[in-house]
Amino acid sequence: MPFAVVLILLVVGSIIFHLLSPWTFTPLASNWSMVDVTVDITLYVTGLIFVAVNLFMAYCVIKFRHKAGARATYEPENSRLENWLTWLTALGVAAMLTPGLFVWAQFVDVPDEAHVVEAVGQQWHWTYRYPGEDGKFGEVDAERISDDNPFGIDPDDPNGQDDILVYSPEAHLPVDKPVKFLLRSKDVLHNFTVTEFRVKMDLVPGTSTFLWVTPTKKGRYEVLCEELCGIAHHTMRGAVIVEEQEDFDAWLAQQSTWAENSAKVAGNAQVGAAQYAVCAACHGQNAEGIQALNAPKLAGQSEWYLRKQLANYKSGVRGAHEEDTYGKQMAPMAATLADDAAIANVIAHIRTLPDEPATTTIDGNIENGARLYRVCSYCHADAAQGVQAMNAPRMAGMSDWYLKRQVENFQQDIRGQHPNDYYGFQMGLMARTVYTEQDLNDLIAYINSL
Repeated sequence: MPFAVVLILLVVGSIIFHLLSPWTFTPLASNWSMVDVTVDITLYVTGLIFVAVNLFMAYCVIKFRHKAGARATYEPENSRLENWLTWLTALGVAAMLTPGLFVWAQFVDVPDEAHVVEAVGQQWHWTYRYPGEDGKFGEVDAERISDDNPFGIDPDDPNGQDDILVYSPEAHLPVDKPVKFLLRSKDVLHNFTVTEFRVKMDLVPGTSTFLWVTPTKKGRYEVLCEELCGIAHHTMRGAVIVEEQEDFDAWLAQQSTWAENSAKVAGNAQVGAAQYAVCAACHGQNAEGIQALNAPKLAGQSEWYLRKQLANYKSGVRGAHEEDTYGKQMAPMAATLADDAAIANVIAHIRTLPDEPATTTIDGNIENGARLYRVCSYCHADAAQGVQAMNAPRMAGMSDWYLKRQVENFQQDIRGQHPNDYYGFQMGLMARTVYTEQDLNDLIAYINSL
């Protein structure tokens, strides 16, 4: 009898929990309300079966419980019961599967007027490609992928010259316009998911998959990878911004094309030497870094990383947090570099300076640090030389006191919390894998040994 009571309480409690639970779907922001209906039908069918089976079990426990002198009736066959169960099961399965067939029929029928966006997945970030004025994408090939050509575009294909490349996890879409996402992976299985859109699809290496959606509400929606893709899978975040057509057009016009990127002129180191004079006051004449002025070593750092961080300071992505004292100092200094050409010139000059290892200021257990560094090596490489494709800068030979401060800033949400700092947010999650200050010292001591 107590077991029957437990079963009844389980059913009643489950129903109450379902009705009062604060957990539910995110608000729908697309045309795919059919998905919600399909899920609701599945929940109703499975919920009804759950209630019926458990209450039937409770009924049987009560009715057929042991009684002195009672004998069980042997009934190996019951055609009536079997027929009922067969038809009810068939009806339940059909009720769950049939709506999905209607959804799938609509899912594979992309509207003719849908514009196309390519989403490219890679451990562990997203980038996007939009067709240019010709409305056609250029050919791509994985063999052409490099730091200078991360999309693998064929430079000889005229259709690809005006392709618009977005080197950011943030895509923009016009509201109430259907869009077809072409999905491509550079490495392993990924999955492109925007919860509020309801539809998602895997990215399969070596082939192109797709999904389509009509965004119906303006807003910022998070992009997730819902296919386990490696150690930093949980950090693979992005965003889709749904906005009015004119706002979308203005944003798209600000993005660069493949032809424009290919035509960019390298910085002038001689001009950059004069512009670097302001930087030298803190970072040193040879960009060796000066700890007393809280200025890290720059010589030997990756060109792409220097460019990205200067741009982040200028745009407010870095140096805006109230507790980021030294970042606030750097932000107005970065603003003295008026444009991309000035940034390119200064970086070109820095690249000519001698790359001497920074002075070691942190000691620790190198063996423990090597163990901890295994996680870091997935992005920053085995020798901490940095990997541009992973958006991971060089750490070996750089200012160790600066590395420690930045990890602590990430841990304390001083850095990496700006909504547009996707890679900073990613690093913030990974920085939390270092639990103690001693572990952090050990980790940096090992990096110093590389």
